[in-house]
Amino acid sequence: MARPASGHRTARVLIYTHRWLGVGLGVLFVVWFVSGVIMMYARMPALDDAERLARLPAINPASIREAPPGGEIARLTISTLEGRPVYRITTNGRTEFVFADAGGRVPAVDAGQAMRIARAFDGGHRELRYDARLADADQWSFGIRGRMPAHRIAVEDAAGTELYVTEAGGEVVLKTNASGRFWGWTGAVLHWLYFTPFRRNGALWNGMIVWVSIAGTVMCLAGVAWGAWRLAPLRGYRLKRERHWSPYAGWMRWHHYAGLIFGVVTTTWIFSGLLSMDPWDWHPGTAPTREQRQRVSGGAIDARELTVERLRAVVGAYADAPPKEVEIVRYRGRHFALSAAGLVPFDDPHSGPVPRLADDSVVESAKLAMADVPIDDMAWLNDYDAYYYDRDRRLSLPVLRVQYADPQRTWLYFDPARAGVVRKEERLTRVNRWLYHGLHSLDFPFLYYKRPLWDIVVIGLSIGGLILSATTLTASWRRVRKAIASGWRSGTGSSG
Repeated sequence: MARPASGHRTARVLIYTHRWLGVGLGVLFVVWFVSGVIMMYARMPALDDAERLARLPAINPASIREAPPGGEIARLTISTLEGRPVYRITTNGRTEFVFADAGGRVPAVDAGQAMRIARAFDGGHRELRYDARLADADQWSFGIRGRMPAHRIAVEDAAGTELYVTEAGGEVVLKTNASGRFWGWTGAVLHWLYFTPFRRNGALWNGMIVWVSIAGTVMCLAGVAWGAWRLAPLRGYRLKRERHWSPYAGWMRWHHYAGLIFGVVTTTWIFSGLLSMDPWDWHPGTAPTREQRQRVSGGAIDARELTVERLRAVVGAYADAPPKEVEIVRYRGRHFALSAAGLVPFDDPHSGPVPRLADDSVVESAKLAMADVPIDDMAWLNDYDAYYYDRDRRLSLPVLRVQYADPQRTWLYFDPARAGVVRKEERLTRVNRWLYHGLHSLDFPFLYYKRPLWDIVVIGLSIGGLILSATTLTASWRRVRKAIASGWRSGTGSSG
């Protein structure tokens, strides 16, 4: 019995949608699967924060002779520039650098000074070559684009090392080498389409990724539906005197079967890749709100309370581990110095650094953060949960997780080692965590920490997706060539 006309129309929509989107996206899908595997082990080049701090000189408390200027400050850090103490001050979204020994703004770092800074950072034992002043990000520095302009300095070593020194503040913010740049190209650049001219136009790049991902998701859904429709395990198809479940031959038969096995996973990968771009602002961020931070801190940092004597005292309190960098934080109205060695209170610096705040104080801050909202649950986490987690275990533990009874079902995570609230989760961010991170990275708790099992699963599924994508390339090329030839003949005929 013939299928109804509606069935024929549905079939045509499925096959042509899948076919022509596949022609356009087939090569990109191959690139995405290969580069995705590479990104499991190599990302964009970066400067590890531990290495950055290790190469900085310690702050000499006696060298602090000027208090930071201004009234209320959003963020304040003390570090050094060529041995001189420097305040890094952020207020109203703007950052400036001020000398802490003589006062006055730090002038823009020129090429000669950038070379000295890079040489000291590198250890002073190798030849360096000034490479370029970057007014905007190059291929590797989009992660620090907000710190531009910067100087790029080449180290004359076998690794092909390059250092990036900011013009404002003279900080070494990025380190790359030839190996990192190679794997960055084959992994992150190809996977994210991070080509420099394209990426510099953020709106164009974002829109392109979003719409290509939408097209890819539609293509995959159409393919899964069409593949299931055409599968005939009972009656089969007779091809060259043999019966097969698929009506296709050659590479397309492999494509059909691969689609039935890996099509759903491929669909979820492309869809979750779309969500990585946070399209349409459908969920809030995971950073605590300004109001939540202010309630825990008790207000902005007050520069009037940061006298030279008090600053010297808190920096000097780290006598056993002289700090390379100190952040000034405010917690429940009190100022603290924070470094890798712990917290020092301004009102009692002689007690020395402590690794974390007292538990009862953190519990009280949790009640203040959303004072008008009842608390449903409160628990100390000595290990990561499904939302506050880090495979490299660099995120601080323990933390206090507090679940509130507001309409958004807010969760806040309080870190006693950093004297503040460090993460916010709401109902929609938790949904996004599973739809994006869960489906894209397969970072499900039962699998994510079990290596090499996680590697085997992800690589196996990626190989399946690669087979699914690559088996269409020959057929796609034939269709494109046929369409071009048909259009050429049509054009030639109409002109005769």
